[in-house]
Amino acid sequence: MFTGIVEEIGTISQVQRTGQPYELTIQAQTVLEGTRLGDSIAVNGTCLTVTRLAAASFTVGVSPETRTRTNLVHLREGSSVNLERSLTPTSRMGGHFVQGHIDNTGIVTAFRPEENSLWVTIQAPEDLMRYIVPKGFIALDGVSLTVVDARDDHFTVMLVDYTQQHIVLSAQKPGYQINIEVDVLGKYVEKIINHRLVTKKDISLEFLAEHGYR
Repeated sequence: MFTGIVEEIGTISQVQRTGQPYELTIQAQTVLEGTRLGDSIAVNGTCLTVTRLAAASFTVGVSPETRTRTNLVHLREGSSVNLERSLTPTSRMGGHFVQGHIDNTGIVTAFRPEENSLWVTIQAPEDLMRYIVPKGFIALDGVSLTVVDARDDHFTVMLVDYTQQHIVLSAQKPGYQINIEVDVLGKYVEKIINHRLVTKKDISLEFLAEHGYR
């Protein structure tokens, strides 16, 4: 579990595509503090397991499923990535609950400056847009952001000056493929509603308690 608050920008130092497994080695500093083999680190919002550690880098494996759903397959040596260590019981909750499970990717279609802020427009698949609502949470490349506006096939977010300086997105151009993780609450609500429609059950306090709500 993560917060969506990027701790540092790392640099890809090696991409191992041939043979098994598919691996990324990432140069970093901050996220190495206290990290052990087997720990989880979010790389562009994707929860990955540390398989090797060095003095100034760590290595993670990337499964075929992850390569299909994320932008990690496009990373090259020298690429920059957002990094965040997983939550601990004493962590500050500065963003929102981010699982590190990417739902799909979207395409950045426009950047528009306004004073020292930056508007970003992202085109997203239809199957994700139903979970994206104005003022709702979203994680883009692992960055916790608030949706400003949501239409049928795209949505907008705004990056304040501080955020621009500490994440990868602000250095990209239109056409950039970005990882998207929607707020998991929307998925649970949808499943409960669909279950009710199928079973013809009314939603009551007893129904909610039966499905895990307290």
